[in-house]
Amino acid sequence: MDKVVGQRRSGNHLYSPVDPFDQQMLEVGDGHRVYVEQCGNPNGIPVVVLHGGPGGGCSPAMRRYFDPDVFRIVLFDQRGCGRSRPHASVEANTTWHLVADIEQIRKKLDIERWIVFGGSWGATLALIYAQSHANHVAALILRGIFLMTKPELDWFYGGGAGGFWPDLWASFTSLVPEDEHHDLIAAYNRRLFSGDIMQETRFARAWAGWENALASIDNEGATGESPADYARAFARLENHYFVNGGFLSDDQQILRRMDRIAHIPGFIIQGRYDMICPPASAYQLAQVWPKSRLKIIGKAGHALSEPGISAELVRTMDLMGTQKHRLGL
Repeated sequence: MDKVVGQRRSGNHLYSPVDPFDQQMLEVGDGHRVYVEQCGNPNGIPVVVLHGGPGGGCSPAMRRYFDPDVFRIVLFDQRGCGRSRPHASVEANTTWHLVADIEQIRKKLDIERWIVFGGSWGATLALIYAQSHANHVAALILRGIFLMTKPELDWFYGGGAGGFWPDLWASFTSLVPEDEHHDLIAAYNRRLFSGDIMQETRFARAWAGWENALASIDNEGATGESPADYARAFARLENHYFVNGGFLSDDQQILRRMDRIAHIPGFIIQGRYDMICPPASAYQLAQVWPKSRLKIIGKAGHALSEPGISAELVRTMDLMGTQKHRLGL
């Protein structure tokens, strides 16, 4: 049995599991209902957790990066995924709908300012939300930076990452005719939205499987199939966002607007061997963000669960727990 130190188990960096003290389905408009939960201390430092994907949903493990005696932890499933409904729907589902949903959650929970914590697509969304509502953001804790640019998408869906994983890349690309390989995002889009549930599920599992296989350096190349419902929501939503360039006005929108949040403290935690979101984006972001601190974790890939990444995220949140007055919370 692990020795318990305070509320944290030695050896795995995370705090012990905790149950929500509040769970609700929030009507956000456009026919969407968003699952929201709160954990930890109802009077603690508020932190909102933005999951990845788009379409990944949140999990109980995400509650464990925060001292439950110190933080009021808010998690929610973004439109169309997890416990939110309608499931796998891309109708009225854009980056700007999600930004509005975050604000609606903040107001509903009567929170003036909070820490925003997100990884991968969650980091993308955190930056865009902060640039839109800087007055309500006390600090940003980001992992696995993705800036929603064409070079990043080309890396992962145009053969860059495939150069390191030629066998898995061959499996991913073999499902569509060779004359469509020049734009695999569009090719998969046609199948993921074909209206044939069997075809959609088959291609959804392939889409999710390609990403999952490259997520963790500790489990490299693992190709287990995702459950059908999860894969379909994940793949359809992610592909929908990528086909539409994240619904941003241009490829450099996030970097161009960094002046809006130059005053906000930021912590960037990045795996050195991240095959999904390579470190170049994290480095580029840090160069234009004067109040950021970039920590690159050696022998770590993309996944939230990488031991080095988990340890650094918990250390960072423990530090945030001592900065309540400095952060104006």
